[in-house]
Amino acid sequence: MPASLGVLSLASAACLLASGGLGCWVSMRESVWLQAVFVYVLVIVLCLEATAAALAYFNIGQVHSELAPFRSVFQRYTGSSQDLDSNAVDATQDELQCCGIHDYKDWLTTPWFNHSGGVRVPHSCCNSTFLTCNGTLDQPWQLYPKGCQIKLEEALLFVLSLIMWSSLAVAVVEIVGFVSVAQLMRDQPLLEYRILDRD
Repeated sequence: MPASLGVLSLASAACLLASGGLGCWVSMRESVWLQAVFVYVLVIVLCLEATAAALAYFNIGQVHSELAPFRSVFQRYTGSSQDLDSNAVDATQDELQCCGIHDYKDWLTTPWFNHSGGVRVPHSCCNSTFLTCNGTLDQPWQLYPKGCQIKLEEALLFVLSLIMWSSLAVAVVEIVGFVSVAQLMRDQPLLEYRILDRD
């Protein structure tokens, strides 16, 4: 998922917050100019939200390919606390409660598994409910059953779906805002022009 989608979502949220404040202020004033500025801000927010929703929709199909390099991080695992890749793998497995890419069997093909004796997986694979778990393969039920890539894909798909559906909800609110402002501008009393006497 590109970072631009996150930036775009934050920008649209900031604009939405600004337009909400502007809308509250405009409702207390009777200025056609302020109402026009409010409409322009709503149009900008609508464009940002539509772009974010479109990017989210097109990135849903690319989540799997975006996480493909994840396997190389597992291959570089050393088990050392000074190694950034190892710390990242352990932190991911602890946080997401997962083991390996697809399951614990992915560890069997890593260089670390062969160097460590080929009898256990990292301790971060241990399910926290089993206090006696030490990562040995003779008790695989004590390991987390799901792989980390599957968990990450589920999390990313949830976030992308949330962006899409929240964009739709914001669009509905904005359309209500457009209709409200149009009604306010229509009900605005017309200024009467008078011919001034030169006297």
